[in-house]
Amino acid sequence: MSQIESIQEFYRRLPQANPTGLSLNNAGIGHFNVFERNSCYKKTPYSRRDFYKVSFIIGTGRLHYANKWIDIDRPALLFSNPMVPYSWEAISDSQLGWFALFTETFVHPAERKDFLQESPLFRIGGNPVFFLDERQQKELSVIFMKMMQEIESDYAHKYDMLRNYLHLIIHEAMKMQPAESFEKQTNASARITSLFIELLERQFPIDAPENSLKLRTANDFAQSLSVHANHLNRSVKEITGKTTTEHISARITREAQALLNHTNWNVSEIAYGLGFEYPAYFNIFFKKQTGLTPGNVRGRAI
Repeated sequence: MSQIESIQEFYRRLPQANPTGLSLNNAGIGHFNVFERNSCYKKTPYSRRDFYKVSFIIGTGRLHYANKWIDIDRPALLFSNPMVPYSWEAISDSQLGWFALFTETFVHPAERKDFLQESPLFRIGGNPVFFLDERQQKELSVIFMKMMQEIESDYAHKYDMLRNYLHLIIHEAMKMQPAESFEKQTNASARITSLFIELLERQFPIDAPENSLKLRTANDFAQSLSVHANHLNRSVKEITGKTTTEHISARITREAQALLNHTNWNVSEIAYGLGFEYPAYFNIFFKKQTGLTPGNVRGRAI
C-alpha cells in the first residue's frame, strides 16, 4: 500500500464524493472539487494525502496528529497540508459543513511547487485550526455554497471563479486568530513510534522500480510526522531500543532481499526502487547490512 493517499484512492474510498467522475486534471491545470461533509466517514485513517484540503467543520470531533490532538467542539475551519498526516474522529452524529479538495497547481499554476507549504496556513509546524464566530460562519457558509453551485454549472470559466473563492477563504483565514488549544498526546513517545513504524511499513512492498521510496531518512519521517528529528529519534529509541535509522535500514534490507529472491528486476532497478540514487550506493549499503553483495544473494536464489 502507498504511504500517501492519492486523489484516486480518496475517490475509491468515497465514491459518493465524485459521482460525475471528474478527471484528475478537471481544472485544466490541477484538480479541484468541493463536497458537503455529510458524505464523509465518521473516522478517517491516519495518513498523508497528496492533495490539500480546506474544511468548514460543523459538528464535534477530535483531530489527531502525531504528538498532539485538538477537540473541535464548535464550528471551525481546518487547513490540511499533504506533508502532515492526521486523522479525524467524529464525536457528534451530525457532521455538516463542506470541504474543498485541490492540488498545488490548481491554486498557483505558475508558482513554485512549495508555495502553499510555505504559507502560514499550510506550512509544517503551523496551526491549521481556526474556530469561527457567528459572523465568520455566515460569511464562509456563503462562499462554500457558491462553490457548490459553481462546480455544478456549465460556465466556461467556472474554475477561475472557484479559484477566486478559494483564495477568498484563504485570505479570510489569514485575518483570523488560530486555535491554541492543542493537547499533547498521552504517552507521546509510544504514539510517535507507532506512527513512524506505520509510515515505514506502508511504503512496502515496492511493486514497481519507478515507485521508489519517498521516505528514507530520519529527517524524512520527522518532517512527515511534523516533529523534530531529535524528538523522533528519542521516542523511537525509548520505545524500541533501536534508532530510527536502524529501523529504516533493517526494513529496506528485508525488502531488498525479497526483491532479489522473488523478482526478475536487475540490481539497478532494485536500487532505484529502494530510493538509491546510484546502484553503487545500494551495493555498499547492502553489503554493510548483510555481509553479502546483491549479486551473491541473487546467485543463491537462482
